[in-house]
Amino acid sequence: MSSFIIEGGHRLKGEITPQGAKNEALQVICATLLTSDEVRLTNIPDIVDVNNLIRLLQDIGVKVTHNAPGDITFKADSINLDYLRSEEYLQRCSVLRGSVLTIGPLVGRFGHAVLSKPGGDKIGRRRMDTHFYGLQKLGAEFHFDAENDIFELRAAEGLKGAYMLLDEASVTGTANIIMAAVMAEGTTTIYNAACEPYIQQLCHLLNRMGANISGIASNRLTIVGVERLHGAQHRLLPDMIEVGSFIGIGAMCGDGLTIKDVSIRDLGIIPDAFRRLGIVIEEQGNDLFIPGNQRYEIESFIDGSFMALSDAPWPGLTPDLLSILLVVATQAKGSVLIHQKMFESRLFFVDKLIEMGAQIILCDPHRAVVVGHNFEHPLRARRMVSPDIRAGISMLIAAMSADGTSRIDNVGQIDRGYEHIEDRLNALGAKITRVE
Repeated sequence: MSSFIIEGGHRLKGEITPQGAKNEALQVICATLLTSDEVRLTNIPDIVDVNNLIRLLQDIGVKVTHNAPGDITFKADSINLDYLRSEEYLQRCSVLRGSVLTIGPLVGRFGHAVLSKPGGDKIGRRRMDTHFYGLQKLGAEFHFDAENDIFELRAAEGLKGAYMLLDEASVTGTANIIMAAVMAEGTTTIYNAACEPYIQQLCHLLNRMGANISGIASNRLTIVGVERLHGAQHRLLPDMIEVGSFIGIGAMCGDGLTIKDVSIRDLGIIPDAFRRLGIVIEEQGNDLFIPGNQRYEIESFIDGSFMALSDAPWPGLTPDLLSILLVVATQAKGSVLIHQKMFESRLFFVDKLIEMGAQIILCDPHRAVVVGHNFEHPLRARRMVSPDIRAGISMLIAAMSADGTSRIDNVGQIDRGYEHIEDRLNALGAKITRVE
C-alpha cells in the first residue's frame, strides 16, 4: 500500500494541464466493443481505473496497441465470450466500477453479457437498477445469481428499440443503454437521459462510428438502430474534476496557477461554484488563471440568506467536486452549507479535517456546515487514510495547506483518478513524497 508524505506550507506556481477525462475514458473504451474495426482514442489518462479496464478488455480478446502516451488503438474482432463466465474475469469486475460499462456493448453486439457486482469508491449504495431497466426495455433477459453476486443478460433474438423514461439520470446507466441501443432494431427514445459532456462525447464517437443518435446535449435522446458500426478516431475532453481540483489547489496553496486547455465551455457551472466561495478565476482564452495569495469571502444569496452548495445531475454541480469545495471553504471568510444529495457516505471524511482544526459541523450524512478560518488559523498536519478518490485529493489539498508534515495512507485510491499527481504538483513547488 502506498502513502504520501506531504510537507505543508509550500506555495504552488506555474502551469498545469489536466489529464484526459476519467469518466469519459471508461465509456468510450467500452464503446470499442461495438465494432470489429479499429477505434483510435487519444488523450487517455494513465490512471489505475482506466488501465485496469483496458487490461480487462484485453483479457476478453480486444487487441490493444499503444501508439504513444495516451494514444491507444482498440480492435475487438475476436471476443472470447466464454471468458465472461470465468472466475478470473468476475473477480476483476468485482473490484472495478468501470466494468459495468461493458454490459451495454456486449449485449448490444453479441446478445450476451455477464458481470459480477462492480467495485469502486465506498461512498454508499450505487444502485444499478437503471442499467438493467433500460436493457430489459430493449428486450434483454436479466438474471441475478444472488449467492455469487453475478448479473447475466441475454438477448437471443436481438434487441429492439423502445421508449423509456428513466427514474434517475444515471450517467453510466444512460451510457450502457445508448451503447446497447445503437444496433437494436428500430428506434429507441431515452427520456430523462444524463446529458453531461462525457455522454455527449460518447454519442459523438458513436455517430462517427456510424450510429444515428439525435438530441445530443439534451435529456431526450433518439437512437435509430443500424446494422453495424465501423472504426473511428476520437479525442477525450480534459477532466473537469481535475480542473476543479486544481482551482481548489490554486486558491488554498497557489502563488499564481494557470490551468491549461480546460475546454471552458464544457465545465458548466464548476467555475461559478468556486466563485461563490469568493475565489477569483480569470479566463484567458481556453486557460484558467487562479491569482495567488487570495483571501476569499463566501457570497450570500441575493436575499442575504446563507450560501448553500449542493450537487445535482448535469448541468447541475457534479458531486465529485463537493469534497474539494468543502476543503477550500475551510479557509474562506464566512460560512457555507455543503449538501451532498446524490451519495450517502461522501461526507464522512470530514472528521479528519476537523482533527486538522477545520470548523465543520456534520449535520447528518448529507449535510455539513463549514465555518471558514479566513487563513487566520492554518490547518494542522495529521495522518489520514484516503477512503475514495475525491476525499483523497481533498485530504491532499488540506495537507498541502497545513502547518507541518502530514501522511495520507491508501493513496492507491487517489491513483485511480489522478495521473502521477505527486510528480505534477511537485513540479509546481509542492513537496510530496510517495512511500510504500
